[in-house]
Amino acid sequence: MSAPVKGPASYFPSIEKKYGRPIAEWKDRIRTSPLTKHMELVTWLKTEHGLGHGHANALVAHTLAEGSGK
Repeated sequence: MSAPVKGPASYFPSIEKKYGRPIAEWKDRIRTSPLTKHMELVTWLKTEHGLGHGHANALVAHTLAEGSGK
């Protein structure tokens, strides 16, 4: 039995369910965005894509922590 998911990734199932797109697609959008700062990306996801603050923050935090984000 695997341990429960913690941190930003714990939001992923609800993000996929609510917004109808896979996490990989959201992460790709973040990586290819011309924006570079955490809060710029969060604001962009909220205003341009309609995500809530917690969901946008979780996606950006996880993507940037992977080292492949901008």
